[in-house]
Amino acid sequence: MSVVTVNKTITIAISVKDRHASADWYSKMLGFELMYHADDVGWSELTTNTEGVTLGLAEQSEPNPGNSVPVFGVDDAHQARKALEAEGVAFDGETMVVEGMVITATFYDLDKNAMMIAQDLSI
Repeated sequence: MSVVTVNKTITIAISVKDRHASADWYSKMLGFELMYHADDVGWSELTTNTEGVTLGLAEQSEPNPGNSVPVFGVDDAHQARKALEAEGVAFDGETMVVEGMVITATFYDLDKNAMMIAQDLSI
């Protein structure tokens, strides 16, 4: 049995210079649909053509191409983090809470690949 149970959602987070322009590009080029722009936190999210998979656009002044981060949906981010930490999994900083939106925590696999867990607070 796994330490944490992830649900049937995953967001692939990438860094971009202009979320609005990138969202338009992904819509036009790949047919993804904009879910929302969260301008106050520099985040946009689009549905993909794969059920349960979204693309998250994190706006940064200097994007880091090739540095995508899979974000696994969980029902309780705080409990999931505690369970992973109990197994020695390293986390990067504090758990982030965006009220009414999401709770996230970044962690690393054995090769230092960044991943995140996220609890959707909008549902």
